[in-house]
Amino acid sequence: MPPLRTLLAVPVSLALLALTPTASSASPADALLPLLVTRGGAPGAALLAREETGSRYAHAGQGMARADHFRAGSITKTFIATVVLQLAEEHRLSLSDTVEEHLPGLVRGAGNDGRALTLRSLLSHTSGLHDFTAETHGAVAVTPLQALRIALTHPPADRGRFSYSNTNYVLLGLVVEQVTGRSYAAEAEQRIIAPLRLTGTSFPGSDTSLPSPHGRAYAADGTDVTELDPRVAGAAGELVTTLADLDRFYAGLLGGELLPPRLLREMLDTRAARGSYGLGLYPVKLPCGTTVWGHNGRISGSYVRTAATVDGRRVLTFRVNTDAIADPGLEPAVLAAEFCPRTS
Repeated sequence: MPPLRTLLAVPVSLALLALTPTASSASPADALLPLLVTRGGAPGAALLAREETGSRYAHAGQGMARADHFRAGSITKTFIATVVLQLAEEHRLSLSDTVEEHLPGLVRGAGNDGRALTLRSLLSHTSGLHDFTAETHGAVAVTPLQALRIALTHPPADRGRFSYSNTNYVLLGLVVEQVTGRSYAAEAEQRIIAPLRLTGTSFPGSDTSLPSPHGRAYAADGTDVTELDPRVAGAAGELVTTLADLDRFYAGLLGGELLPPRLLREMLDTRAARGSYGLGLYPVKLPCGTTVWGHNGRISGSYVRTAATVDGRRVLTFRVNTDAIADPGLEPAVLAAEFCPRTS
């Protein structure tokens, strides 16, 4: 799921809707949740905010509970990028390595050449590789090699320019497997999920069901898509998780628990993508001047967004139980309401 390129100022009238406190609302962001249902077209919406003093949960609409498991889509990319950077720290690969060095002969066709692509270009979406989901629409289960074959029937976009493509992270999943001899899921479980005690997070492989507890997931047309083959996304979007686990993951990552300072700085470096994307994370500058870091994720039946301060001390995750938020202004409004200073 591509990040927002630019965050426009939130209309004052929209922001003011958040300023009426209620018994269950401790933040302006909480008061915006009903709009994700009425204007956003979602059956239900929920958020969990994490600060050093504790957590805050709110929900609106139907079918939401704090402990629910859900599909996190492209937030998977932050997990995969973290594993790749950990392998770089161990000198088992380098971000300047070419794809060809790890997957010889695999990326060839229609002008694409793995000898000219680095792992950094995959991480930052500057490889130019075509996004295979433009053909599958996230509805067809494919193997990584099938996804790659679809992508390689198309010529590359301008190499060196930011162009969001799920194919990049499918390839990174293959690189992790080649380097370690284990699946990207096994590596993420050992390196991230277990150390951070993310007890509700998993890589389900081909399992179409969600762990309990969970609500229902709905496509934009109202079809129930709770049962879904995660291979529609693979290493680009397979993850199943919870609100609490995503808050914990981004707090741990940005707080320095998973990467040393040098590699965390690499992850936050957006120069290759000209400010649009780092390495598995992207920044959004809010109207008040605060910049938050995180990722969003869209997969059939689920849209989720996590954003955090650069030190990981404040994190917000919110989600809806459908594919997208119909009103695009609501996402930036929620982020601004949570992270911008409140006025009396």
